[in-house]
Amino acid sequence: MNIANQVALVTGANRGLGRHLTLELLSRGAKVYAGARDPQSVDIPGAIPLQLDITDPGSVAAAANTANDVTLLINNAGSSTGASLLDGELDKIHLEFGTHVFGTLSMIRSFVPVLERNGGGTILNILSVLSWFSIGSAGGYTAAKTAQWGLTNELRLNLAPRNIRVAGLHVAFMDTDMTAKITAPKANPADVAKIAIDGVEADSYEILADDWSRKVQKDLAGGVSSIYPQLFQNTTDRG
Repeated sequence: MNIANQVALVTGANRGLGRHLTLELLSRGAKVYAGARDPQSVDIPGAIPLQLDITDPGSVAAAANTANDVTLLINNAGSSTGASLLDGELDKIHLEFGTHVFGTLSMIRSFVPVLERNGGGTILNILSVLSWFSIGSAGGYTAAKTAQWGLTNELRLNLAPRNIRVAGLHVAFMDTDMTAKITAPKANPADVAKIAIDGVEADSYEILADDWSRKVQKDLAGGVSSIYPQLFQNTTDRG
């Protein structure tokens, strides 16, 4: 895919990775709609602000009607409530799934006809290393990201015959507002945006942005003992 020839829509484009994805696309010559719940919060020269709340079907439908020349859809908008699956507020867990799973699905269902009318294109879902791996906290987010990965796999098979490529980006912590309280090493979102758009341009189905994502992907083949060795540290042979 030649990015310079594309018309892109980035959801959650007003900050964090979404902002950097928008800047990266613009730097490569793409036309870019910058989706945000408050379009006035988009202050990126050259981008086209677009009112968009991916959890609101009416807002999604209106965006698809306005941005009817899109050939590249980047589902970046997300939430992170920190809710535990065991005792977190159910409303927060519903928000995680409503955003990452049903919001992403709503965007894809609404924009597939747009992409088809424009001759096909690419959808990039911003996933996470936590689509594959849990750190034992923020279970609502992790479970929703895992479901979003499953959605990505299913739809890439469904949409390939319709000349629509569905790709996924797996990335660990980035230095954004969402991770401000996390002390782990964090990637520069500008670097991640470049890796993501390089992957789209190379027609990749799966884009791994960092060493942690690559390690976890490799560990998946080893099963639970490889991914969560701590579960086996204190076991004893019970005969």
